[in-house]
Amino acid sequence: MTLNKKNLNNLFYIFVTLHLIIWTIVPSTTNNNLPLDTIEALAWGSNLDWGFNKHPPMSAFLVEIFYQIFGSQDWAYYLLSQICVIISFFVVFKFAEDFFENKIFCFLSVLLLEGIYFYNFTTPEFNVNVCLMPFWALTVLYLWKGFKDNKIIDWFLVGLFAGFGFLSKYLFIYLGFGLDIFIIYMIYKRKIDFKCMVSIIPFLIVLLPHLIWLTENNYITINYGLDRTGTGDQNFLDHIIHPLIFLGKQIGILMLFFLMFLFLNNKLKTKFNFKDDKLLFLLSINIIPIALVFLTSMIMGVKIRTMWMTPFYLFFGVFFIYVFQSQITNKKFKFFFTTFFILFFLSPFTYAYISNTQHLKRTDYRGADNAKYVEDYLKDNNFGKVEMVISNDVWEAGNLCYHLKSRPVCVFNQNAKHTFINTDNYNFENETYFDQHLFNDILDKQLEKNNK
Repeated sequence: MTLNKKNLNNLFYIFVTLHLIIWTIVPSTTNNNLPLDTIEALAWGSNLDWGFNKHPPMSAFLVEIFYQIFGSQDWAYYLLSQICVIISFFVVFKFAEDFFENKIFCFLSVLLLEGIYFYNFTTPEFNVNVCLMPFWALTVLYLWKGFKDNKIIDWFLVGLFAGFGFLSKYLFIYLGFGLDIFIIYMIYKRKIDFKCMVSIIPFLIVLLPHLIWLTENNYITINYGLDRTGTGDQNFLDHIIHPLIFLGKQIGILMLFFLMFLFLNNKLKTKFNFKDDKLLFLLSINIIPIALVFLTSMIMGVKIRTMWMTPFYLFFGVFFIYVFQSQITNKKFKFFFTTFFILFFLSPFTYAYISNTQHLKRTDYRGADNAKYVEDYLKDNNFGKVEMVISNDVWEAGNLCYHLKSRPVCVFNQNAKHTFINTDNYNFENETYFDQHLFNDILDKQLEKNNK
């Protein structure tokens, strides 16, 4: 088959469709329960606000939309994750079209991402990192369009998607710094005028409700992020060890990516032309954000959690192919595509194997069975509909709120000694509660009896 533009587009659509189907079906059929972060987002979605104790609200907004459409169907939230992934892939593909005359390079730029487990193996768990991916990609795409065409609409969309990015996760700020460096430099070179300032308007409008919420809630989300990095507990060695650990983990994450790239090009010789605007832009969105994360770890002596880097590598394929494109030949494609197909099918197979063979995972939790037990107990004792679940354990409470047919509001309360439920006939003051261990123990005995 001749690889013309039409055929390449068709192959790309086949690829993203297969990716979506496989990574929706595999976790749906091998997991008994949704993962922790997805349950947490659903718990927030039951009680929507402009922010939560851990993160801004975008992930909660998206899962709640899906809940209103699909209810407690686990496959819907695996589908949501994959929609975020393939939107990101599509954006990368469209972005690459402005960088390469040879359209197969656009295709390869996306296929290379299958060598990074952030974009396959970890995607079934919808969380803030997955939620951030499409907004990260769209911000990059429209800033490049704004730079290239200088249209008001493109600059407006930059601000809009950047606002959505910050509402997904504050880590978006590292991409923001990289893009700001590029914009400032290009203004200095008079290649960008002040029309780009239009992006500030939608950005601030989108962020304003969350900023108000932050001030009213003592900046709880920011404080949580700082606590997760271990801020305040550093010694001298932390400023050396933590950035080195971060660097080592990133190399490990990218090993398969680099292996696939080597099958396209094994010389790795090039000259950097720093007068090339395309190269400068690619450096700004790929290298600068990662370098800034490394510097953050080094200066502050804090830990950088591996999964936080999920969106940072979306444009790595474009970057490496652009830099080394003169050395890529069709002769190497056979080895590349062989490796790609192995990874493409091996990753979901490995996921399914682990899911079916490893026990005591969060996804083995019987959330639906527990909720059914609670509903039956309330019905048998003439209680009304569950309106609220209050707990110090977001996992337990979130599962109940997700699986109970009444869709109660989930309230996380660190001072709660038990998991309390409110019904329309029994209120919180009467301390009607279900202790996790109590109803789980009863449920286990019931299941054991039924299996005999």
